[in-house]
Parts: sequence; C-alpha cells; structure tokens
Amino acid sequence: MFLVVTLIKESFLFALSALRDNRTRTLLSLLGVTIGIMTIIGVFSAVDTLRNNLEESVRKMGSRTLYVEKWPWGGGGEYPWWKYVNRPEPKYTDFESVRNRMITAEEVAYSINISNSTAKYGNNSASNINVTAVTHEMYSIRNLEVVDGRYFTEQESRAGSHSVILGATIAEGLFPNTTPIGKYITLLGRKMQVIGVLKREGSGVLINVSNDEVAYIPFTLARNLVNYEHYGPSIAIEVKRQYSLDESESELIGIMRSARRLPPQREDNFSVNQTTLITAQLDQMFGIINLAGFFIGIFSILVGGFGIANIMFVSVKERTNLIGIQKALGAKQFFILSQFLIESILLCLIGGGIGLLIVYGLAALVGVLAGVTIVVSVKMVILTTVLSTLIGLIAGIVPAIQAAKLDPVEAIRSK
Repeated sequence: MFLVVTLIKESFLFALSALRDNRTRTLLSLLGVTIGIMTIIGVFSAVDTLRNNLEESVRKMGSRTLYVEKWPWGGGGEYPWWKYVNRPEPKYTDFESVRNRMITAEEVAYSINISNSTAKYGNNSASNINVTAVTHEMYSIRNLEVVDGRYFTEQESRAGSHSVILGATIAEGLFPNTTPIGKYITLLGRKMQVIGVLKREGSGVLINVSNDEVAYIPFTLARNLVNYEHYGPSIAIEVKRQYSLDESESELIGIMRSARRLPPQREDNFSVNQTTLITAQLDQMFGIINLAGFFIGIFSILVGGFGIANIMFVSVKERTNLIGIQKALGAKQFFILSQFLIESILLCLIGGGIGLLIVYGLAALVGVLAGVTIVVSVKMVILTTVLSTLIGLIAGIVPAIQAAKLDPVEAIRSK
C-alpha cells in the first residue's frame, strides 16, 4: 500500500513538472476545458436562475389561492379561445355569493386592473402604471407589505375613500425628495390621498406580479369611476389550511354554477385557476430546456476532451526518450501510466476550476450591475468536479496506455 502511495506521489510530481515545463501547451489545453465547463455551468445556472425567479413570481400569487376568472390560465397549441371569448366576466354579485356561502374559504376578495394609467403630483408624473382596485380582503390574500403608512381601513374600503397605496417605484418617481404619506396625487381624474407605500419587490421574469408599479385603491371607489366589468375582474379565494385545493375548488364550482343558474347539462361559463396550472407548465418547459442545456454542455466538454487527448498524444511523443530511460531504470508500467493519467486529470480539474471561477465572477458582476441574483448550485459544482475527472480519465487513458507499453530500448533510441 505504501509503495502504491509513493508511486502515485512521484507520478503527481512528474505530472506537475511536465505542466510547468510546457506552459504554452498547458494554457492551450486548459482553454478548451475551461470553455466547456463554463458553458455547461453557465447554461444550467441561467436555467436555475430563471426557474427560481418564475417560481418566486408564482409564490407571490399564492400557493393556496384559487382565482375565478373569465379566461383559463394556459395557452399554446390547443387553446380553444373561441369557447371563452363570449363568457361573462365575474360580477360583483358572484363575489358576494362566494364570500357569503363558501365554507372552505379563509378570505375572498374581488379586484380589477386598470392598466396604462398615469399618476401626477406637481410637476412629477408616473405613467404606464397599473391601478388595482380591490376589496378589503386582498390585503391578507396577497400578503401586501406596507412599509410606510398603512392599509385601507374597512370603513375606507366600504365607503370608497379617495385613498391610494403606492408601489415603491411609483412613490420614488412622484416623491423623490419627500415623504408621500398624506400628500394628494391625481389618479383616474380624481384627487387621492396617499396613505401607504408598499415594500419594494423587484421585477419578475416573464411573469411579472411585482407591486412596484401598482397603485391600490378601494374597489368601491373604482366602480364609481369606470365600468368595472371591462377591466378583467377576478375573484381570489384563499383556502383554509384544513381543506385541500381540490375540495375547495369543487365547492367553489358548485357555488358559481348556482349563482349563475347553470343547468346540469351546460358546461361552466367561468374558469377556476390556481398556481399549480402554471407550475405544471413550468416543469414541462424546464424539462425541455434542461435537456437542451445538457446536450449543449456535453458537446462543449467533448470538444475540450478531444483537445486534451490530442495534447496528451503529443506529450507522449515528446517524452518517449524520457519514458525509455525511466523504464530502463526499473520504472513499472503503473508508474508511467499514472504519470499521464494524473497529468490529464489535473489539466481538466484546473480547467474546470477556472471555468467555475469565471462563472462565479460573471454572476457577481451581473448581480452588481443588473441586481439579478444568479444561482450557481452546489450540485453543479460537484457535477463539474466529477465531469472534469471523468474527462481527464477518458482523454488520457489511451495515450497513457501507449506510453506504458513502450519498449525501453526503442524508446531510448527515439531521440
């Protein structure tokens, strides 16, 4: 055992010496592996970052929340939009029926979304904002975090008070150097008092449910200003913990059908949506993306592996005379074999380490410049280490065997 350890140690030192003596060749060898490893880690890190961002956006919508809407969530190939276009929007009377009759609901809220609105304060204005008009219960369902000021009182919600709660971006745009609380802004053609500012959430990717560019007003106020049925009304139901989503959905469908007096033979003229519909589509999408990323990474690594193998054949050719001398002095085949295998593995591990450092550097740079947290998982670091070792073994095995089997006399004469 001691002899084997000693041989491996000596082989390791020989391999390091060979790498130092041929710096240019070593650098070129590292380049291919570094690019390959950097590609595979970069692809999977980008996919993981996108997945985390999307899942966080979905979580903001509520994992135990059902939504009654005109349109079902989804789309794609077989989306029969013609079946849904003539459906009625969820009315306020539907909301009242659900709120009063639903046993499995913790909270029930009603909301509409008035997009592309403009808010003004003095000479400052914020355009292309969303005005979301909500009933009082939305505060609990969406877990709205008011960091400055307060939320509507129940009396303000019922009476339709001219009050507004601003998203962080809107508040900064309208009030760059002063507190917005208590100030009056112009919104939807009315003067409204700012009573609260929401916590900054940051933008989402693809699914943007951030409140940063949203202004919340009481629904009772909005219904006096616009025809609310034209602004995508939605009923949100937070399900009690002791009930499953399926149980609650079944009860909800029964209440909605009763409220709309639908006979048994008619299909539903509304949709009950939940975030599991989105997560199922995300799982399917990321399955395809991960497969594509895997093949891209594998091909990149193979290119690096072929480069290492080519360099190792050149190395065997250059050191044939030295190998002959070592064998003439009594070096065993294992010693020669381990020299070249260790050299090959070291090249791949160093290249993989450099590729990993570049990815971490780029991730930190993107985080500073764009404010996006790039996910580089520990699983990917382990996978990179294993891949680098395997590539080193595969790329170096044939040249190493060739070197180990050289005839010492012929090898010495080759110089």
